Amino acid sequence: MKYALITGASKGIGKDIANELAARQYNVLLIARDSTQLQAAAQEISHTHKVDAQYLSIDLSKPDAAQEVFNWCTQNKFDISVLVNNAGYGLNGVFGTHSLSENNNMMQVNMNVLVDLCALLLPQLKAQPKAYILNIASSAAYQAVPYLSLYAASKAFVLTFSRGLHYELRKSPVSVTCVCPGATDTNFASRANITSAKAIKAAEKFNMAPQTVARIAVEGMLAGKKEVITGALNKLAAFFVWLLPKSVAEKTAAGIYE
Repeated sequence: MKYALITGASKGIGKDIANELAARQYNVLLIARDSTQLQAAAQEISHTHKVDAQYLSIDLSKPDAAQEVFNWCTQNKFDISVLVNNAGYGLNGVFGTHSLSENNNMMQVNMNVLVDLCALLLPQLKAQPKAYILNIASSAAYQAVPYLSLYAASKAFVLTFSRGLHYELRKSPVSVTCVCPGATDTNFASRANITSAKAIKAAEKFNMAPQTVARIAVEGMLAGKKEVITGALNKLAAFFVWLLPKSVAEKTAAGIYE
């Protein structure tokens, strides 16, 4: 049976991607920290879509987290044909506000776990008739974002790595897609401790539903696209970031998140 492994799958975009894949008759492996939410999500998905839904509760900020996930998959003989690296979060504030360990934990979740899981699962994915890697970045990947500097840099890494990997694997059965959502109706702002009234107002105005983002992401993945920006407004914003001087884009972003 074919399985899709999704990190950050207990809620938000990750959970909705799991539902989108389950609706297409993929069995799903849900990875996140909160065991209660994971169990509820697994039961809901299994009941709704009549697929096998398993879960593993783990803190992905641990240095050996990806290896533990891989070992769990190996021990249970899950045949994985889709890897969705969705887990990630931000930290708002002037660089230095957060401790070194907090910054390192965020980079571990946003970048290192993603790279590790790609490396560990790639041999199995290459052995499939057709397989997919779906990496979730952010519209922040297209520019420096003062007060979210490290988060934006981590997502720029995800985008660049994914595009390079897409090319390297072009002659293999594995297709790599990077999705860059903009503001989405999740708990990102709360987790990142974003308190700027301008940022909250902007998010409320342009928020997309996570179900919509998940559908666009999965459709783009299955279509073999290398890069997907969700929503017309986010595409327009990415174009203006490319068009305008970097200093203007950075000053605009700073005015929102300061």
